[in-house]
Amino acid sequence: MADKQGQERIHTDHHGNSPAAWTAVGIILIASVIAGLSVVMGAWVLFFISAIGLPLVGLIIAKIMASQGLGSTPARRHTQAEAEERAALEAREQGVKTS
Repeated sequence: MADKQGQERIHTDHHGNSPAAWTAVGIILIASVIAGLSVVMGAWVLFFISAIGLPLVGLIIAKIMASQGLGSTPARRHTQAEAEERAALEAREQGVKTS
């Protein structure tokens, strides 16, 4: 698929869209709201707990969820030989000679 400038755009379905990622984002978002409210209230102990502790908890929970199969799988990287083979195949399909 090409964008408006004609440049090739790569579409990935697994760009962080997983239950583990959404859980981490949700916990960290809630922690930031609590941290902001605690600054306004002057509750510095609550601020440090929510600014440091809760994001760490969110990351740990997300890592556990990902290890249980609820995370996204990383994109497969092609070897140099595979990339060259694919480029040659695409060139042949378009009628371009390669060396």
